[in-house]
Amino acid sequence: MFQNKKILVLGAARSGTACCFKLIKLNNEVVLNDSKEESKLDSEKIKELKELGVKCVFGSHPDELLDETFDYVIKNPGIRNDHKYVLKANELNIPVINEVEFAYHLLPKVKLIAITGTNGKTTTTTLTYNILKNYYGERVKLAGNIGYPLTSILDSIKENDILVMEISCQQLANLDKFKPDIALLTNLSPAHIDFFGDYATYKKVKAKLFKNQTKDDIAIINEDNLDSLEETKNILSQKLYFSLEKKTDACYLNNDLIYQDEIIMNRDQMFLKGNHNVSNALGAITIAKILNVPSKNIREVLESFRGVEHRLELVDIVNDRKFYNDTEATNIKCTQIALSAFKEPIILFLGGLERGQKFEDLTPYMQNVKLILGIGECRERVFEYGNSLGIKTIIHEHLKDAFKDAYSNSLENDVILLSPASASWDQYKECEERGAEFKKLVGDLKK
Repeated sequence: MFQNKKILVLGAARSGTACCFKLIKLNNEVVLNDSKEESKLDSEKIKELKELGVKCVFGSHPDELLDETFDYVIKNPGIRNDHKYVLKANELNIPVINEVEFAYHLLPKVKLIAITGTNGKTTTTTLTYNILKNYYGERVKLAGNIGYPLTSILDSIKENDILVMEISCQQLANLDKFKPDIALLTNLSPAHIDFFGDYATYKKVKAKLFKNQTKDDIAIINEDNLDSLEETKNILSQKLYFSLEKKTDACYLNNDLIYQDEIIMNRDQMFLKGNHNVSNALGAITIAKILNVPSKNIREVLESFRGVEHRLELVDIVNDRKFYNDTEATNIKCTQIALSAFKEPIILFLGGLERGQKFEDLTPYMQNVKLILGIGECRERVFEYGNSLGIKTIIHEHLKDAFKDAYSNSLENDVILLSPASASWDQYKECEERGAEFKKLVGDLKK
């Protein structure tokens, strides 16, 4: 299928370069294109790809580059489907896929677990991986949107391994035959509207995770999330449900985390704070139990797991102030979840890229917030919002300047929380850079 073909790889990020290395091994003619100048890309990888025979076109998307001689376009998930090469490929009947779909066709027979959702998918994926690895060891592999392109680990995957994958909505948009044995949907709420155009389209794309499943496959769904229930009501797979609010046929909370009437552990034994993390754990437990993991192994992980970096991450406690890095909270829903995790007084960093965020939707969750630090492009709107609530609000363009005010206005037992409800692209290449800066500022307090 992917041998002796001519293939355009669109986007030279991690997944794109991983594709190129594999495609060349399969004796394909490969063209790699990215709008960025070569000087802004990974020079070592690009040099190696050129030496292997990959034709590289950087700095623009020339109209004449894509023509009917190509067999496939493999695009970076972050590139929209209205990109001119995607539209032209559609006109020429050239299949447009992404790295996950490409790699899927090269997999040996494995147990494939795929996890998606608006919020919690990275934590649920990481928990699932850690629990399974605690019992099955090196048979368990991790890949996908979590930072490890599937293509890059293909050579390490053996028959009968267990593959755990986080799948983003952008990846789902260009999947075709991809079919997980176990698929989990954490929840659905409005997100990535700028990419998909409307919430209805976004929801349908998310539900594509179940599209190819049959009655022999398993779908795990959050019963507390009405949109998830609605979008999965007609899927063919066996459905299992988890819930914080009611008893289900699989995993639920009743002071204890319970799977089919077996008490796994008390919720207070979990290291992670917040109901959202309990919900993530319920999903991970369901997967683990389907795969016959003993409760002892599940408890060992949940009692010690400290969370995923940049997602409500406890950075440090300095002079009895708790600093949490939740830079991945790039939408209102994520910040609602973060705010609901604390009973202590909160100093909140809010703002970033201007996307018309409805900060007013945070209001029911703001009762413990004593100070707002507005940052980034939309800081003036944050200032107006804070004032409307009667909460003291100070604004700065940059995080480092706002951080000084956060600490000087804090008291013992306060939570100082970076959960900005905003993307970071007004000042940073990615939100992880914003989180890393916050962590450095916390570290500097101890010097």
